[in-house]
Amino acid sequence: METFLKGMNWVIKLLRLVGGIALVGMMLLTSVDVLLRGFGHPIFGAVDMVGLLAVVVLACAMPYTHMAGGHVGVDLLVQKMSPRGQAVIDLVTSLISLVLFSVVAWQMWLYAGELSIKGEVSMTIQIAKHPFIYLVSVCFGVLCLAIFADIVRFVGKAVKA
Repeated sequence: METFLKGMNWVIKLLRLVGGIALVGMMLLTSVDVLLRGFGHPIFGAVDMVGLLAVVVLACAMPYTHMAGGHVGVDLLVQKMSPRGQAVIDLVTSLISLVLFSVVAWQMWLYAGELSIKGEVSMTIQIAKHPFIYLVSVCFGVLCLAIFADIVRFVGKAVKA
């Protein structure tokens, strides 16, 4: 399990780096586009590129946000429960999340395949969309692995408590 967690953390950190680079790219592209618009020479396709980079940023952020515990949670009632009760609630919500995000990852993979077959491209600069959707699917798959690691941890807590 230790090797699995180390590998998963490495992949999550890599995705965080990719997302960070995409975010910087969005910032630079938008800034340069706004500056050049002032001179009457906007960057052709900037809106397409920023939209695709936003997909990369959001998809790559999901696994890291989960690992860092950055999602919003309301646990006023859960805090008053016993440690075993808290672990059971965490286990149930994690199982539901795992099922949901597994279905999302699977459906995104199928959707990317459809886009690839149809040759779907962005409107202005004609960049293929399917690689970005495949990336979203992979990121949701990594998120599922992180949720699975939490499930193992919550089962251990529920048994020990």
